[in-house]
Amino acid sequence: MRVCYFGTYRAEYARNRLMIERLRRQEIDVVECHASLWRGMEDREQVAGAGWRRPAFWWRVFCAYASLLWRYWHVGKYDVLMAGYPGQLDVPVGRILSWLRRKPLVWDVMMSIYLIALERGIDQKHPTSARLLKSLEQFSLRLPDMLIMDTQEYADWFQETYSVPKERIRLIPLGADDRLFTPLEMPSRDDDRFLCVYYGTFIRNHGVPTIIEAARLLVEDVSIHFELIGRGPERERVFSLAQSYHLDNVTFIDWMEETELVQHLASTDVCLGTFGITPQSMLTMQHKIHEGLATAKPIINGDSLVMRSTLKHGEHIYLCERENPQALAEAIRTLRENSELRQRIARQGYQYYRDNLSLDVTANQLKKHLSLLEKRRAPPEV
Repeated sequence: MRVCYFGTYRAEYARNRLMIERLRRQEIDVVECHASLWRGMEDREQVAGAGWRRPAFWWRVFCAYASLLWRYWHVGKYDVLMAGYPGQLDVPVGRILSWLRRKPLVWDVMMSIYLIALERGIDQKHPTSARLLKSLEQFSLRLPDMLIMDTQEYADWFQETYSVPKERIRLIPLGADDRLFTPLEMPSRDDDRFLCVYYGTFIRNHGVPTIIEAARLLVEDVSIHFELIGRGPERERVFSLAQSYHLDNVTFIDWMEETELVQHLASTDVCLGTFGITPQSMLTMQHKIHEGLATAKPIINGDSLVMRSTLKHGEHIYLCERENPQALAEAIRTLRENSELRQRIARQGYQYYRDNLSLDVTANQLKKHLSLLEKRRAPPEV
């Protein structure tokens, strides 16, 4: 099988890198047909607001797709055309190209950009833009032969919102790059701190202010320390909140490369996940959860149906009420005081990752899904 991985997808994003690695682990020949369109998170948010109205953006679109089509011309034969994340703009183009080659089209949808826009208030500031995003997403979802998503809860949302036929949906968990995220021996430290680490992009659905509020509740316990690693739209707000409380138990660290991050996590006692209550936060399981499992670290995360449908509280992960600083503070105290529970969660969480979420396991799942397309389906009605 030969797969053309196609689009203006975020080439550096973990989901796309891992999907390509999964294909290659199954000895599938992958040719990447990619052109850059987006310049980062702020650029995507600005375009989703009112930036799409500007001629400069459409010139960027023209140049990107001219480059993409030139690359596609040199791809040669393939068996499946696969659009990466995000692919709402790429899928209509990919559908035409795959029809011309009489090949199936697969789209790794992963997340709804319309739902993300709602969470960031774009529907309030730019209602026309939000409606157009929803229409684009709805149209693109009707075109592929197969849609890949990461959780059943997200798939249910797509079905309810867009009436997507469930028979075209297949699930592949986000996973982790377990070539990098592996268990490391915890180095000895000169202090007796209990280190709780959050890393990520400081976006609303991660609920980072809840971590700061929990740190305020624990400030008198000098053994507990927090590290917040990364960048993102809410970082300044979170930093200002910590400053306003004069917290000396919180350290902010700039973004790290993955290799450095893995080494840094080795000295962590507990990894902190997400605690927001946005729909996006409740429908998916973020990469950091899988990465924590892959490094055999105990994880504290906000409770949700997604979490409980996959992981068991007290066995693979420690769950607490979302957007509840007191509950998070109590969870941290519990794991700090019970090393046996902490070690059991780390050990069993890692085993669960190995058995169900590793690259090898999910690569096999992906190949089985694609094998369903060996006999080409008729193009879906538009």
